Amino acid sequence: MRWALVKVCVAVTTMVVVAFAVPLGLVVKELARDRAFSDAEREAAAIAPALSITNDREQLERVVASAGADDGLAVHLPADGDGAAAIDLGRQRASGADIATVRKLGRASTTEVPGGSTLLQPTAIGSGGIAVVEVYVPESEVSHGVAMAWAVLAGVGAALIVGSVAVADRLGVRMVRPARRLVESAHELGEGQLGVRVPEEGPKELRLAAVAFNAMADQVVQLLANERELAADLSHRLRTPLTVLRLNTASLGDGPAAEQTRAAVEQLEREVDTIIRTAREAKPQTAAAGPGAGCDAAEVVRERMAFWSALAEDEGRTWRLAGVERPVRIPVARADLAAALDVLLGNVFRHTAQGTAFAVDVHNGEDAVIVLVSDAGPGIADPGAAMARGRGSGSDGSTGLGLDIVRRLAESTGGDVRLGPSVLGGAEVRVWIQLDGGAAGDGRASARRGHRGASIRRRGRIGTASVRAGDLGG
Repeated sequence: MRWALVKVCVAVTTMVVVAFAVPLGLVVKELARDRAFSDAEREAAAIAPALSITNDREQLERVVASAGADDGLAVHLPADGDGAAAIDLGRQRASGADIATVRKLGRASTTEVPGGSTLLQPTAIGSGGIAVVEVYVPESEVSHGVAMAWAVLAGVGAALIVGSVAVADRLGVRMVRPARRLVESAHELGEGQLGVRVPEEGPKELRLAAVAFNAMADQVVQLLANERELAADLSHRLRTPLTVLRLNTASLGDGPAAEQTRAAVEQLEREVDTIIRTAREAKPQTAAAGPGAGCDAAEVVRERMAFWSALAEDEGRTWRLAGVERPVRIPVARADLAAALDVLLGNVFRHTAQGTAFAVDVHNGEDAVIVLVSDAGPGIADPGAAMARGRGSGSDGSTGLGLDIVRRLAESTGGDVRLGPSVLGGAEVRVWIQLDGGAAGDGRASARRGHRGASIRRRGRIGTASVRAGDLGG
């Protein structure tokens, strides 16, 4: 496209230059010729007064000499009736026939001679005859300044052509660059880089194409996000009933039927874990959530606790919920937060004995929100190994998928997940959700998280200390 535009501009500019320069060059040549013959006519007219006064040869020679054109000016006087012979003053270049013709016709004429042209101007003299003044115009006078004018015209034409090429090249770049960006973005989108967008620049058509491409990319991201939310929703919808079913199978006692039931539930859990893990591994890397995306963490926590409280009542577990009295906005999708809460609460029910108390606390800071899930169970002997399982190593019969879900949710905001002892005597999972979307590797953000995290943890331990004192309630 770029070179095609350059070629078109070169062709059009060349035609315009030729259309104007050629006629203008011919006009310059004609003007130079007219100027030369006009000067010759003035020289001939300067001799006319002397011819009308006298026919004396000496006087006429002095007049011709005073004209300053001895070599280019000649005067041809005819013979008169008194017997005076014809007089020719100066160098004659025109033929006698041409001179006789001009004298007979009585009007000026030009004729070609070697080296140039001559102007033959008839003039009446006192004796009644017709004298002919011959003025020689060399070829150099006829073409004087023409070559320079033509060179100037050629230079201007070449400059116009070069300028048109430069302008066409810039216009081509302005058109081609957005088109190339559109092509590159299409390739990147096809390779799975869903965050790529095209700047809306260039001509109107390319801007419209960029708008359409960006709208298409946004739609693809939205569709994949919907699929991801559906997978997350299916995960906690399947895992939660399985957790309840697994806990219920523990009360079946001994016997072949009970063992078969428990084995079937365990097999079903493994299959569900395999399906969820496969779905998460196939999840594309989507663009970060835009401004305004997120959910109310307090509302989601209340909703999930309403579900788990029924099972807690069946197992005789006391529980506490704190920090959800007011809305707490976080930059996390509602379905993702619900799935992470189900994972953490499911782990409490799965890995602690019936009747074990637990608590959920939400602490809202200036730049972060911390969700604490604590229990009064045996705790976690090796938090580092548990987090390693959360990163996918899998051991001790655990898939490690639950903590991986929670960890990815926190790290997507620039936060993190920490395991440690709780004020209830068991395990505590701290989920740090960054509100400003800062990178987890930012040193200043890390220092700020450490300082504020210690403060929030102190407040969390104070808020949950009453749980250890038996202040938990359904």
